[in-house]
Amino acid sequence: MIEARDLRKAFVTPAETVTVLAGADLTVAAGECVGLTGASGSGKSTLLNILAGLEPADSGTVRMAGREVVGAEPDELAELRLQDVGVVFQDHNLVPDFTVGENLEVVLRARGMDGESARRHAAHALGSVGIAELIDRRPSEISGGQAQRVGIARALAGGKRIVLADEPTGALDEATSRSIFELLREVAEAGAAVVVCTHDLLVGEYAHRQVALRDGVLA
Repeated sequence: MIEARDLRKAFVTPAETVTVLAGADLTVAAGECVGLTGASGSGKSTLLNILAGLEPADSGTVRMAGREVVGAEPDELAELRLQDVGVVFQDHNLVPDFTVGENLEVVLRARGMDGESARRHAAHALGSVGIAELIDRRPSEISGGQAQRVGIARALAGGKRIVLADEPTGALDEATSRSIFELLREVAEAGAAVVVCTHDLLVGEYAHRQVALRDGVLA
């Protein structure tokens, strides 16, 4: 489901050129939850953003759900994320003036669903992560852990096959972090390919396997 080969990325500053990816390879199958770890500044988020088509690689190849990512046009990458790849951000990226349900519905409407179908699919996605009762609340009325579950539900809405989560437990307590990792593992076991970028050592208890980014490569 995810195939990345020989990914390279460097950032040029006035003082130096910083290499963050130096030939990274990653394969993730459907049904698998992979924990991506590494020191702060090692390039984990950069790698995740390249996989999602949010940031360009300098070279290498990426196939997500059978589609080429590196070198694709912006509209093609937007379509990939809309149809197949859900991204879970640490800060949730929820629209504060929308209800929880509307935050999902806007994505589903962008996929061509009518209002009634979008509402029904949003309710189903929220139910799948255990927060169906929050559908009419606003982001300011829910906890951080609940907001992260909304982010995961939004990433799953419409049957997306790939979920990329960037530090999903960074600001959460241990009990809530465990519930989020358990949920991401369940998402994978339901058939998705899941990558969790994290500093949280708890990921080792829930991911099917871990890979560490060191010196620009994965091991």
